[in-house]
Amino acid sequence: MKPLTLTPLQNIPLIRHGDDLADIILNSLHSSKTDLEDNDIFVLAQKIVSKAEGRMVNLATVTPSERAKELAVQTEKDPRMVELMLQESNAVLRTRPGTIIVEHKLGFVCANAGIDHSNVSPLPFPQNREKDEGAREEEEYVLLLPENPDQSASNIRAKIESTTGKRIGVMIIDSHGRAWRIGTEGVCIGLSGIPAVIDERGWKDLFGYTLRITIVGVADELAAAASLVMGQAAEGTPVVHVRGFPYPLREGSLNELIRPRDQDLFR
Repeated sequence: MKPLTLTPLQNIPLIRHGDDLADIILNSLHSSKTDLEDNDIFVLAQKIVSKAEGRMVNLATVTPSERAKELAVQTEKDPRMVELMLQESNAVLRTRPGTIIVEHKLGFVCANAGIDHSNVSPLPFPQNREKDEGAREEEEYVLLLPENPDQSASNIRAKIESTTGKRIGVMIIDSHGRAWRIGTEGVCIGLSGIPAVIDERGWKDLFGYTLRITIVGVADELAAAASLVMGQAAEGTPVVHVRGFPYPLREGSLNELIRPRDQDLFR
C-alpha cells in the first residue's frame, strides 16, 4: 500500500461570493510547484464552498415563525437562527438548551442544521472592522450549507479535470458531532469522483474468514484525516491535497453514506 499524503494548500484567499474555487485551487498548486497526478483528491471545507455560492444570510432579514419562537425559548437560541434551522431541515429530532438536532434537507442528522456562526463575515478582514455604530446587529451573518454539495464538488472537479487533463476526486467536508462520543470530527457532506463507501462483504481476512457485514465509510475516514490537517480555528487552510488514497476512484454520492430510516435504530 502506498503512503497516504495530505497537504494543506497555501495562499488560499478569504473566499467571497462568486469566487471560482477551481481556479483558486489551481493557482495554489502552481504557486507551491505541485504537479497534479491522476487519482489525486481535493478536500474542501464546507465554509469556502458556501461562501463562494452565496449561502451567507443576514439575520436581520429573517422573520421567525411561531414554531421558531417556541423552540428558541426551549433551547435558549436566537429565534432567527432557529427559523433558518427549520427552513434547512426535514424534521427536528431532539432539543436541549443550546442544541437542536435535525434531519437536514440533505438527508443526514446534524446539530443546528449545520448553520455556522464562526469565521463568517461579508467583509474581507472582519478583525480590522471598527467597533462603532457601523457594527450593528444588521451586520450579523451566518452561513448555510451548500444547497447541493455533490453538485458543487462535481462542478469543481469538472473544471480542474478539463484544465489539467487529470482524473481526480473532490470532496466537501464539515465538522459534525457524534452520538455517544465527545468532540466533533470531519465528515463528508458532498463528493464527486470518489467512493463514499467500500463494501468489503465477501472479502477474506488474514486468516481466510469471509467478511459478512463490513462496509467502510471511506469518505468519512478521509474527511476526518483532512480535518486534522485543516484545523478548526484561524489556520486559513480550507483545502487539502490528497495523494495515495488506497481505493480506486469511481463516481460516488452522499446518499451512499445516509442510513435509510428503516435501518436506523436510534430515532
